[in-house]
Amino acid sequence: QVQLVESGGGLVQPGGSLRLSCAASGSILSFSSMAWYRPAPGKQRELVALITTGGSTYYADSVKGRFAISRDNAKNTVYLQMNSLKPEDTAAYYCKAVLGVTGYWGQGTQVTVSS
Repeated sequence: QVQLVESGGGLVQPGGSLRLSCAASGSILSFSSMAWYRPAPGKQRELVALITTGGSTYYADSVKGRFAISRDNAKNTVYLQMNSLKPEDTAAYYCKAVLGVTGYWGQGTQVTVSS
């Protein structure tokens, strides 16, 4: 059973930064991809950023240039560095790992951007 635990959320002022972490119970090298999602209007969750085993990355247009996804294989952890945060980035952020044809989700971590 894959377990993902997110951390790093909190309250930050507009323009500030946060780094989210997603720690997996096993080797992240076994996952074809890991990603961060957040709820969006009209969607259950929108893809924010994704990283593949090979290191390729994808970002939603709304976060390009501000967010960066990375991975530390030795720590079995994926990170989301969020800079220049805006109030519209306020959301619960969820980590997802894909193993074969199955996706596994973490419990989420809340990010609130407010002055």
